[in-house]
Amino acid sequence: MENTEKFTNNKQIITFLTEQFPLCFTAGSTPAKPLKIGIFQELASRLEGDERVSKTQLRGALRQYTLSWRYLHSVKQSIKRVDLDGNEGDEVSEEHAEHALKTLKESKEKAFANKKKVAPDATDKPKRAPKKVNIPSRTKKSFTKKEPVEDLSNFKEAVHAELKPSQAVKVILGKSPVSGVIVEIMKDDVQVQLDSGMTVKVKAKHLIV
Repeated sequence: MENTEKFTNNKQIITFLTEQFPLCFTAGSTPAKPLKIGIFQELASRLEGDERVSKTQLRGALRQYTLSWRYLHSVKQSIKRVDLDGNEGDEVSEEHAEHALKTLKESKEKAFANKKKVAPDATDKPKRAPKKVNIPSRTKKSFTKKEPVEDLSNFKEAVHAELKPSQAVKVILGKSPVSGVIVEIMKDDVQVQLDSGMTVKVKAKHLIV
C-alpha cells in the first residue's frame, strides 16, 4: 500500500525530492547542481497527483533548497543548469552567478552575527559578585592586666616647708602615685618633673615622700 501521509516540513520534502529526482537534487556531501530556470513548473507538473505535498509546500521547500550555502556555491558562471532528469541546459549567466555570490555572503554574515549574539565572548560576561560567607565572629575575651600594687606604707604626706629641690617624691595623680623629682619649690606650689619627662605643678598635699 502506497504511503499517502502528507509531508509536514521542508526537510521532508527536500529528502523526498532527492529520492525522486537524484540527478537533479542532491544532499549531504554531494555537490549541488544549478537548477533549470522554471524548475518549479516542471516539478508541479510531475507531482500533480501526489497528495503528500501541495504546490505551496513545494515552493517553500524549493526556496529553502536554493538558498542553502551548498546550492549557492554551485551557481557559478558557465556551469550548466539541469532539469529534473539531470539533462544539462543553459549555462549560469554572469548576473545570476554574481547574485548567488552576494546572497551567499550576506547569509554567512547574518549567520555569524547571530552566532556571536547567542554565544558572546567570555570577556563580555557579567562578573558574578563573590558569594558572601557569614563567618561567626569570635568574641575576644578582654584580659585586664593587673598592675602590681605598690607598697606605700613607708611613705608619708609631704610637708611644704621640708621639701628640697632634686628631692625624689611621688605625685598622687589618679589612682596610682607617679615617681618624679622636685624641680622648684614656690610659695604655695611645688614644680615636679615626672619620670615620663612631663612637668607638673602641684600642692605639697599631693606629694608623698
